[in-house]
Amino acid sequence: MTSLPPLTLQLFHKAATEFAEELGGLAFPDLYGVTDGKAVGTAVESMFKNYLVERFDLEVGNAANGLDFPSLNTDLKVTSRQKPQSSCPFTAATQKIYGLGYNLLVVVYEKRDDPRDRVAHLDIKHVIYVDERRTADYNLTKQIRDIVDSLHSGPGGYEAVVEELDALLEDKNVPLDEVSRRQLAERLVDDKPEQGYLTISNALQWRLQYGRAIGFAAAGTVAPEVVDLRAQ
Repeated sequence: MTSLPPLTLQLFHKAATEFAEELGGLAFPDLYGVTDGKAVGTAVESMFKNYLVERFDLEVGNAANGLDFPSLNTDLKVTSRQKPQSSCPFTAATQKIYGLGYNLLVVVYEKRDDPRDRVAHLDIKHVIYVDERRTADYNLTKQIRDIVDSLHSGPGGYEAVVEELDALLEDKNVPLDEVSRRQLAERLVDDKPEQGYLTISNALQWRLQYGRAIGFAAAGTVAPEVVDLRAQ
């Protein structure tokens, strides 16, 4: 029996693009007429995991026990092109600023129903890889970085910058109590976050929106940290 090769991040990226190509040529009777995006996403996730398990030696996780691909520190998100978003577990308020703590592979599909054959077709429009360092909120990290940079380029000083950061965190409803928010504002001065490329909304779970990441991936301006693997 031939042993399967271990799945590396590079092989994972290659497999994801090949899977997307193959998926486009298939018909899915079970998905015909299905309008529930979660059901479609779950089906695609299952197919992709099976595709990888047949080809590589890897550990596969799930939503119940953590990341989809723990050995790669990567989670899989499958979303419709019409509304490219999904939810993820809330771990800490700082995820919105310093990132989720893991990479994302975002598969963006467009579903077409064929009424003649009563089957569905799935066209994969994007396969977006977002490095963990770029999984924070775009607008919030941009504003924080601008404020921190002002400490070195203008008047005001440390205390004024901390006050401004504290006010920003409060205005953006970052879910922290007053003491924790102040501590985070002080940390931000010395530990400026990377520019994020997601839109993260507060909820019982984070609501992640991928439109901005898709746009930057298509433009190629943040490669290789935010990239559309299908465009390479």
